[in-house]
Amino acid sequence: MIRTLIVDDDALVRLGLCDVLADEPDITVVAQAADGLGAVDQAMSHNIDVVLMDLRMPRMDGIAATARLRAMPNPAQVIALTTFDIDEYVYRAIEAGAAGFLLKDTDPAEIVRAVRVVAGGQPMLHPAAARRLIDHYRRTSRPLSTAARARIDRLTPRETDVLGHLAEGATNAEIAAALGMRESTVKAHISRILTALDAANRVQAALIARDAGLRP
Repeated sequence: MIRTLIVDDDALVRLGLCDVLADEPDITVVAQAADGLGAVDQAMSHNIDVVLMDLRMPRMDGIAATARLRAMPNPAQVIALTTFDIDEYVYRAIEAGAAGFLLKDTDPAEIVRAVRVVAGGQPMLHPAAARRLIDHYRRTSRPLSTAARARIDRLTPRETDVLGHLAEGATNAEIAAALGMRESTVKAHISRILTALDAANRVQAALIARDAGLRP
């Protein structure tokens, strides 16, 4: 059973998300919160697998709450919720450790799918969305990061190849096809990459790759 926490300062949004998940046999909403402080309190009181997290809230916003949640032992996966398309709040939420994002008007079936995907340890970003995130960082004027380059140097050549394709938003299946390996092997490489880079998820790994100037 995937135990979820819904966090939004709008009671109607919380109710709508509860309704979306209510009939799923493998998902249960165990708690709700109206702001980031409430989210942290609920996460400390319940064993949460996935958090649907609004970003703009009073007292503590979703970015700060995401960072707090991800710092906990056995942290829940966080899906950032926004009424806007990819914006600065979403970039900051992903840097704080969110596994991805959803627009609040996302189709209900896609919300359910995202909860399952994230609970399984995969990011819920569609590859096109991941590419847009990377494109955003490529357009910034920040110099290449020496620290990011040092992290990349921890990887084997094959892991670096995998990371390069991951940074372009490729799925595991696409990486496997491009590099001539099994998908299970790609998953194993990505697990080692996240550990070596000290990255919370593959989106953070992709941003580290961008900062290091890595290209597939």
